[in-house]
Amino acid sequence: MEKRSETTIHDIARELNISASTVSRALNNNPIISEPTRKLIEKTAKAMGYRPNILAANFRTKRTNTIGVMLPLINRHFFSSVISGIEEVAYDQGFTVTISQSNDNFEKETKIAQTLFSNRVDGLIVSIGMQTTNYDHLKLFAEKKVPLVFFDRVVDKIKAHKIIVDDYRGGFKAASHLIEQGGKRIAHIGGPLNLKIYQDRLSGYKDALEKAGIPVNESMLVHNSLTREDGTNAIKRLLQNPEKPDAIFCANDTTALSVILYLRKKGIKVPDDIMVVGFSNEPFSEVVTPSISTIKQPGFEMGKKAAELLIKQIKQKDKPVRYKTLVMPTELVIRESSVKNRNK
Repeated sequence: MEKRSETTIHDIARELNISASTVSRALNNNPIISEPTRKLIEKTAKAMGYRPNILAANFRTKRTNTIGVMLPLINRHFFSSVISGIEEVAYDQGFTVTISQSNDNFEKETKIAQTLFSNRVDGLIVSIGMQTTNYDHLKLFAEKKVPLVFFDRVVDKIKAHKIIVDDYRGGFKAASHLIEQGGKRIAHIGGPLNLKIYQDRLSGYKDALEKAGIPVNESMLVHNSLTREDGTNAIKRLLQNPEKPDAIFCANDTTALSVILYLRKKGIKVPDDIMVVGFSNEPFSEVVTPSISTIKQPGFEMGKKAAELLIKQIKQKDKPVRYKTLVMPTELVIRESSVKNRNK
């Protein structure tokens, strides 16, 4: 069976007995083509199964109108809300978005970055994984002048726009709230300290304790990858301390949930025996029992701002860039898991 070839503008031109340049102008909405002619050409093109040659158009403009987005986990509410913000801006500006998740795996992150670079994305928005300590795969974008914007988990060593939340203030608010509710032995389950966001959340926690005159007990600090399993292992370890915690600040809501579930299993009441605060305001934090106090991050707004900065850089690629680091505010959301002194 003979393979049917792609319909071209020349085929449409022959069908209508007009020039190929007229067809081209009509399909590109050139105002010199009359409305009736344009509609006739579009109708004929559709009937003949014409598909525009995007690759050829991209070759002429040296743009693919595609933005790459690389992040650790798509199933986290914070990251999915960032994606929503990115897509809203990108769609309005005529860009498509290619989304990939690294699953916090360094090798996978490296391969994704190389693939996006090879596919000639116009720019990349990225939040690095927990295992990432080498940044050569991202330096490639900067060296080749492919616009790059970091959000949440950023790389200070690479010059690029960065959008972060005030993680220090978030940690400070969380620990201060637990202190206000009567916490004296406040533990912290944090993320890996190669990432600045977890350094900052830890610093905020420590400064809140110091301000209240509570010494930081190193045996009350646990750092891991903040998965459900890690959260369970962390609370098991903390309960083995001679002095058990009466409050815990968890660096994400996933850990906070696993801590609460394990404490319930052991007959330890939250918040009466141990208070818990998480971070990120995942949707489940509001509907579980007890509902989880947490630090809310403006993910959607971060995504919008990341896309705006990236697209502006793409469109003004030949102009010098003054890189910005935008710090977005956090909000303490108080729920049942941390309100010990209900009459206070």
